[in-house]
Amino acid sequence: MTTRTRRLRISDTLRRMTRETRLSSDSLIYPLFIRTGNGVEEELASLPGQTRYSPDTVAKGIDAALRAGVHSFLLFGIPETKDDNGSGAYAENGVIQQALRNIKKKFGNEVCLITDVCLCEYTKHGHCGVIHGNGIDNDATLLLLSQTALSHVRSGSDMVAPSAMMDGTVAAIRNALDTEGFKETPIMSYAAKYASALYGPFRDAAGSAPQFGDRKTYQMDYHNGKEALKRIDIDIAEGADMIIVKPALTSLDVISMASQQIKLPIAGYSVSGEYAMIKAAAASGFIDEYKTMCESAVAVFRAGADILITYFAKELSAAIEKRDIG
Repeated sequence: MTTRTRRLRISDTLRRMTRETRLSSDSLIYPLFIRTGNGVEEELASLPGQTRYSPDTVAKGIDAALRAGVHSFLLFGIPETKDDNGSGAYAENGVIQQALRNIKKKFGNEVCLITDVCLCEYTKHGHCGVIHGNGIDNDATLLLLSQTALSHVRSGSDMVAPSAMMDGTVAAIRNALDTEGFKETPIMSYAAKYASALYGPFRDAAGSAPQFGDRKTYQMDYHNGKEALKRIDIDIAEGADMIIVKPALTSLDVISMASQQIKLPIAGYSVSGEYAMIKAAAASGFIDEYKTMCESAVAVFRAGADILITYFAKELSAAIEKRDIG
């Protein structure tokens, strides 16, 4: 045999030298949950190892991540009260707005704060938009999403991430930001977000489960791949600077196709269900948590993602530092 691929696998040094996929802590984004109140530090039963903070304690979560080498965060808010229009999402003194001001005051530009722009955590009905009749009023929702994005940026958000999957969202937010003088603020759009069974632990943590029906009229059908590419193209044309594909592990094909089609950064979102499955299987002794975490993360980057949003961000950063997966 003249070709023996094993030659380059014969030692650890050679395997590291010839790796095609390399990870960096700079490419990790850590989600954080923040709820109204004071002195809150609640471990989340549905997401073992994760904590729900209040605006005055979230600095502890930020500090722990910084010590692990993670500098980028995706913030989700849980208000004390909810209403039909999700007014807490765009309230001047809302939970996210308070948290942004507190974090920026303490950490400044040491952190990159990305805020989820949606209404589901703030509405009584748990849907991502305004309900008129028997369904979501797409265009009426755009105004509230734009107001939410503006309130976040005014409070210190470095980047907004609209996730409601309403048609025209990116264009509406881009126009609102530009009009108010925030032309340099980037938009990271949840361009390809599937209606998935893997969001359960998140909905428990954020209190955002829909109170009736489901989200299949606005989140995408997971049978469709070409539609995801269409949605990505639309959001880019509307002004998105980065795009998200979610869930990551069940959408590796979409990440791969998108990486060949577009020239913008792609973030894979390893969602709560993916995290919870690894945790549960490891707790039962069925898998090695650390090795599975590493392998799953590499798979997302190998598919073509540039960024990974993950609840394992701190642990992955430590693994990178140890050169286990970097």
